[in-house]
Amino acid sequence: MPSGGPMSTFANLTSRLPSGPGGVPSIPANGVPPAGPTTQVASFDDYPSAQRSVDFLSDNGFPVEQSTIVGTDLRLVENVLGRLTTGRAALAGAASGAWFGVLIGLLLGIFTVSSWWQVLVAAIVIATAWGAIFGAIAHAATGGRRDFSSRTSLLAEHYAVNVGADHAEAARQLLTRLNWQSTMTPDGGSMGPPDGGSTPDGEQRA
Repeated sequence: MPSGGPMSTFANLTSRLPSGPGGVPSIPANGVPPAGPTTQVASFDDYPSAQRSVDFLSDNGFPVEQSTIVGTDLRLVENVLGRLTTGRAALAGAASGAWFGVLIGLLLGIFTVSSWWQVLVAAIVIATAWGAIFGAIAHAATGGRRDFSSRTSLLAEHYAVNVGADHAEAARQLLTRLNWQSTMTPDGGSMGPPDGGSTPDGEQRA
């Protein structure tokens, strides 16, 4: 009879797995670009331009899984939208509640044989009232420490587009064509050499 059993076989296989933190076998994370040298092929002052360049690469068959958008000099920006009072907080809560009431009313109306619109109206009224009450209470709970509404966003000073070193030349050629198309006048004439706000750079290590 052979020595060991299923448990010993499993233990032998487990011992051969690469260990991660704390001795737990590590599994490569999905969506992480492969390690290796990368090259910066363009740099932009705003994210939409960087996104547009990667989208252009994708549309032209470039293996975009080899590309990354890297933001540098990050900063947190909070734009103040206006003064927030208890009444405005209640109004905002009522609006959010009304949309939720429409959703609930339509879902309940599916199972209603007749007078489905009454169920819809009742759901909207109840959800609107609850949203207004909740919004007012939530604002009052701050004790006047935040009497304004705002929107927070994370911005970067520059956005670099990096690709694998083996695909850098193909990416540069495609982005040059994109920049050239961006500098064309409406009548089909050229306004000069392409720049498009991008600057090719040297190789960077990932």
